[in-house]
Amino acid sequence: MGTPDFDARCYALLRLIPPGRVTTYKLLAEALGTKAWRAVGNALSRNPDLVTVRCHRVVRSDGGIGGYAGGTARKIALLEAEGVTIREGKVADLPRHLFRF
Repeated sequence: MGTPDFDARCYALLRLIPPGRVTTYKLLAEALGTKAWRAVGNALSRNPDLVTVRCHRVVRSDGGIGGYAGGTARKIALLEAEGVTIREGKVADLPRHLFRF
């Protein structure tokens, strides 16, 4: 189980990502000063508030959708509603949508 402090730091960074943009588990980990991108994924899986901490905006480094507590279809629907195009399970034109901290 992760630490509440690590999780809170993840969630604080997620709040910086605007609609229509995504970041990666790796970039989020780097912004936290770690290489533990899996720990980031685990923290996101424990997200208690999907409404204000929008972890659907975190994708894999190759643009793949990755996991989501609300299910993959819901994650894709949320991203598309924000203007992010998904093709064959990946973010289309990832560099254009990528948010760097």
